[in-house]
Amino acid sequence: MRSKSAEKIKLTSYEDLFGETEQDNGEKVVYISLDKLHSFKNHPFHVNDDTKMQETIASVEQYGVLVPGIVRPSKNGTYEIISGHRRCRACELAGMDNMPVLIRNLNDDEATIIMVDSNIQREDITPGEKAFAYKMKLAAMKRQAGRPKSNSGQNDQNLIGTVSRDVLAEQVGESSKQIQRYIRLTELIPELLDLVDNKKLQFTVAVDISYIDKEVQGWIYEYICDTGFIKPKQIAALRNQLNDGPINQIQMLSIFNNCVMAKKVSRSLTFSEKKLTKYFPDDYTAKDMEQVIESLLEKWMQEQSC
Repeated sequence: MRSKSAEKIKLTSYEDLFGETEQDNGEKVVYISLDKLHSFKNHPFHVNDDTKMQETIASVEQYGVLVPGIVRPSKNGTYEIISGHRRCRACELAGMDNMPVLIRNLNDDEATIIMVDSNIQREDITPGEKAFAYKMKLAAMKRQAGRPKSNSGQNDQNLIGTVSRDVLAEQVGESSKQIQRYIRLTELIPELLDLVDNKKLQFTVAVDISYIDKEVQGWIYEYICDTGFIKPKQIAALRNQLNDGPINQIQMLSIFNNCVMAKKVSRSLTFSEKKLTKYFPDDYTAKDMEQVIESLLEKWMQEQSC
């Protein structure tokens, strides 16, 4: 006869012992060694060891990884992380050996879209992260929309691009134009993009700079480092000049300096005859009035210096 205490004993299942459980949708959750996981190629989202990472580590240590990552098979028995880069890093810093994941067989475009969608709604995403994420997802969406047919023209391909961008805009809650602006940021040199991410360079100014040659962008970065600022009118003047042909760094500095030089205050001063004559006798000539005014001004100036 079994005792009541024995009935309460729950034996560890085979799946618990060997790292495999089943999700409600039938997908298997498996535990994979961290040394077999590697980052997504050209992963646009930063994994920083910051305060939020410390919070994630604390959660992992206390509760484990509550939401499995998503990976796909890669070379030599390894797996590429599609979703879960921060969780993987937290497991590593917490001293764990493995992480729960879902293994999915995905092509490059499917993997890219899931990777972006898994991260894009985070609150702490930088403009640079958004820029490369939007660019990667839009390229994948265009490929999924269909490769060019032999008899398709440029207009057909432009239509595919426009439709894909509109769909992406709706998905992420941005306008189609704003998607374009973000993607323009991928044309910035890394140093300027860092300034945008750190809120030291205005977004709209950065978009304008993105149309400028990379070498000149380097000069602009040096100018910002030296002066601590760059104004929209400076970039507008520079782009206008570049439309006429290439320039050197000295010419660029001249353009920038001309834009910020303080305008001289106008000191032109006139008095009407009617205003002046009411203060002087009728027999005073213009020369007499001038001498009196000059004498009074000299006296006023002396009083100011006392």
